Amino acid sequence: MLTDALLILAPLFLGFAIALERRWLMTVIHHAVESLVYLILALLGLGLGQMEGLVDQLGQMAAQVATLVLTLLLANMLGLWLWHHWQPMASRDSGETGVTNYRRLFLAALKPLAAVLVGVILGHFLLPVVTWVEDLATWALMFLLLLIGLQLRNAGLSLRRLLMNRQGLGVALSLMLSSMVAGLVAMPMLALPWHDALALTSGFGWYSLSGIVVGDTLGPAWGGVAFLNDVLREIIALAIIPLLIPRRPAMAIGYGGATAMDFTLPIIRSSGGLDCVPVAIASGFILSFVSPILMGVLLSLG
Repeated sequence: MLTDALLILAPLFLGFAIALERRWLMTVIHHAVESLVYLILALLGLGLGQMEGLVDQLGQMAAQVATLVLTLLLANMLGLWLWHHWQPMASRDSGETGVTNYRRLFLAALKPLAAVLVGVILGHFLLPVVTWVEDLATWALMFLLLLIGLQLRNAGLSLRRLLMNRQGLGVALSLMLSSMVAGLVAMPMLALPWHDALALTSGFGWYSLSGIVVGDTLGPAWGGVAFLNDVLREIIALAIIPLLIPRRPAMAIGYGGATAMDFTLPIIRSSGGLDCVPVAIASGFILSFVSPILMGVLLSLG
């Protein structure tokens, strides 16, 4: 299992090792990543839709998602609150005003759910049972990780400066540790071994990764649970960031998880000012890099 996990993660390290000289390639990679994410989510939904006894398991899956979301929310807020009180971070506006289209961001957050729903409908009602969905999803995920590695390496960010950002590193570590605590707390309610429960709480908002990686190991039902848990983190983050960031910026940035360096960054910038941007990018980068490694290793222990 560990060999399989390392094989899936190898493209991430390969991509991170390659420096691109032609900057236009970054635009191509960006569009390719976006397309691959929706393909992977549709395949996740397809596998979920063709799962035997799907309708009977929906109630149980909803309870498992609610358990994860609530446990993570409480644990993450407590962990980030402790970091904030130990190393307070002030959020100061630079004087520039940013305009964020909140409606557009909320609608964009619903697109992953729509992609999975399309897959579920196709798999459950229209398409015959196909056996290659899991293999195709795994290969698509490996290609996605390669492109993500290229993006992280060639985003114009200094790895040394990101890791030396004390607030960003502290926020990322606080979220990681509190998520591990949440996994242990939720373990009896989920009826899973400790390593699988911790893997479910290690997505940090990266729903396209967690859904497929967990689904490959634990089955499509748990893959759906992991996906919904992480996509709901993103949606909740959109709602609470403007409320928390004026007085508790570390809590607002941290709960966004890996999305703090991309999807939730516009809200962080407009609500918290320019001072919050380096912290958000640093914490999001660290969580994006650690999440696939942590999930792969934990799931390999089964």
